Amino acid sequence: KFILKDGSVFETENAKNAYDVAFALSAGLAKNAYAAKVNNVLVDLSAPVKDGDKIQIIMSRDDEGLAIYRHSCAHVLAQAVKQLYPSAQVAIGPVIDNGFYYDIDFEKAITQSDLADIEKKMEEIIKADIAIVRSEVTREEALSVMKERGEDYKIQLIEELPGGSIISLY
Repeated sequence: KFILKDGSVFETENAKNAYDVAFALSAGLAKNAYAAKVNNVLVDLSAPVKDGDKIQIIMSRDDEGLAIYRHSCAHVLAQAVKQLYPSAQVAIGPVIDNGFYYDIDFEKAITQSDLADIEKKMEEIIKADIAIVRSEVTREEALSVMKERGEDYKIQLIEELPGGSIISLY
């Protein structure tokens, strides 16, 4: 049994995660879901659920859904840049009120045509429909990954995090 946003109770069998609940409610809902709130905590759709949880499926029309969409776009931007310009250094890519941006250090200034190439690469990445999967890692694991990738700014950001911080990679 799950308690929905409107207070109603929804029953389904074998729901292991938020996606399963969304799918049990409607296949269309699951297809268009961005995340969920489980007991008022924003989580991705793979988050485990249990009997009695309060659950809300987050869609693009929700403020959280729009922020998640923009955050995903920032990740796609960084991936496109790194594929086209492997020596580029990515720093942070936050969501802002009207979109997102990414701080990127290029070896040389990019041009308008470079921007068109980046956009085209982003479209290719999106069309490839690769799952974006979140994983939580230790500080040491995160540093190891970023050192292997040569991501100096990411290393600095990780080192500046307070002890006990949750570090996630996508």
